[in-house]
Amino acid sequence: MDTTSAVKDKYGALARAVKQNEPACCDPLMQCCDPITRNLYSSDQHGILPEKAVLASLGCGNPTALIDLRPGETVLDLGSGGGIDVLLSAQRVGPTGKAYGLDMTDEMLELARENQQKAGVTNVEFLKGHIEAIPLPDASVDVIISNCVINLSSDKDRVLREAFRVLKPGGRLAVSDVVVRGHVPDEIRQSMLLWVGCIAGALEEQEYRGKLAAAGFTGIDLEITRVYRIEDARHFLTEAGVDVDSIASQVEDKFVSAFVRATKPTEVHA
Repeated sequence: MDTTSAVKDKYGALARAVKQNEPACCDPLMQCCDPITRNLYSSDQHGILPEKAVLASLGCGNPTALIDLRPGETVLDLGSGGGIDVLLSAQRVGPTGKAYGLDMTDEMLELARENQQKAGVTNVEFLKGHIEAIPLPDASVDVIISNCVINLSSDKDRVLREAFRVLKPGGRLAVSDVVVRGHVPDEIRQSMLLWVGCIAGALEEQEYRGKLAAAGFTGIDLEITRVYRIEDARHFLTEAGVDVDSIASQVEDKFVSAFVRATKPTEVHA
């Protein structure tokens, strides 16, 4: 099965679980997600959201808390899932702004639209499509957010080029993602990435910066928001047949959640 199909099947199953009022983190497919997804949203944010939007939260950060969204702006969430970040963004840009959510999974789109209706939010539109081919015109978006989704793509260069294309000059990219700091042996890397739920794999920090620059972005910054400890992964890795103690020194502090910021220049040269 190719990466895209695997991701689609996985998140479709998770959406179905949430519709049955089961938290996504209780699904066997997402046994990795604690402590990855816990405590990302404040109690105030939970209070304004439908319960199923919270249950379907599968990210590794909270991009809406780390980017300055302004009234009247247009925001696009890549891989919007159950819609939690779209609904929060829509509230912040106000009735004169708009928030788009883009997802390829029918079940997640259905869940997101249900959450939108329950929240009574009108300045939101959920689109079906792939983050490698965003179905929006050039220079149509002020801000792009994403929550632990770009790492799932097998063509990250294309994702970043598409993000650059749809941003207006001066537009901002503000995404949460899993990042690897420094070298980790391939066999260990794959076990850890399975733990954090990344089918395609996370980029090394300097590689991420390089791909953003190659796409045309400037003002690139990676802020570490959470470090994944080997002890957090001990149970999962042991069940996978990994000798945790033997790999600890090669893994500790190297897998992190990062808040990635970048800007599209106001003047773009062909």
